[in-house]
Amino acid sequence: MADRPLTLMAVHAHPDDEATGTGGVLARYAAEGIRTVLVTCTDGGCGDGPESAKPGDPGHDPAAVAVMRRGELEASCGVLGVGHLELLGYADSGMMGWSANTAPGSFWTTPVDEAAARLAELILRYQPDVVVTYDENGFYGHPDHIQANRITMAALSLTGMASKVYWTTAPRSMMKEFGQIMREFGAEWEEPDPSEAGEGPEIGLPDEEITTWVDTTDFGSQKFDALAAHASQGENIFFLRMGKERFTQLMGVEAFVRVHDTTGAPLPENDLFAGLR
Repeated sequence: MADRPLTLMAVHAHPDDEATGTGGVLARYAAEGIRTVLVTCTDGGCGDGPESAKPGDPGHDPAAVAVMRRGELEASCGVLGVGHLELLGYADSGMMGWSANTAPGSFWTTPVDEAAARLAELILRYQPDVVVTYDENGFYGHPDHIQANRITMAALSLTGMASKVYWTTAPRSMMKEFGQIMREFGAEWEEPDPSEAGEGPEIGLPDEEITTWVDTTDFGSQKFDALAAHASQGENIFFLRMGKERFTQLMGVEAFVRVHDTTGAPLPENDLFAGLR
């Protein structure tokens, strides 16, 4: 520990995921002198193109979108103070059921052991004390998020490293408020149908199942600006319409589930590095 800095590694699927899911902790821990490493698995080529063109629309060029989104990602990392950005460079697989899922080079079709071996090299290089990624459902079922979970857990099995491992989540207590705000700002949001309960994984967790609540309120402005750096992606627009104050009120605490720990830090906790400093 004495000859290297405490290190946080976040493994995300696409450019912009780092801002929405972990922008607060990346900014907070960078400010505290912790080395931050972001691994982005795909090129984001299935994102929006110019004038919000979707994949398959005229004017949507996945290669050009990937170049644009890399620039946005680098800008976001600058805002958040991310010390090291690592790109695995797999092709964006798109949403579940899209033809991009099975396209050559897509992240979804890449063998887990192949991608995990590449991530394991980065884990050995940086020796992170804390690793953060998605849960087994990729938080909301996106194939690239699911794959990011799979390769992260496989890479950690290969290396046997990281004192603490977390999956991102959200408290269900805030989902109703979240939906109301989304509708207020013109975004589409449908309340879950109780008759369909059990048909698919729900987003987030009951509050009592969340192990770790990290207050990132002081870094709400940075998180907002990092999201704004990804302005080409239409799904972010409603967040930016809120303004920084309301955005910070809604997004000022980031929630996680601790799935591996060697420190014995008691739960619940309010610091990903509890037990390490």
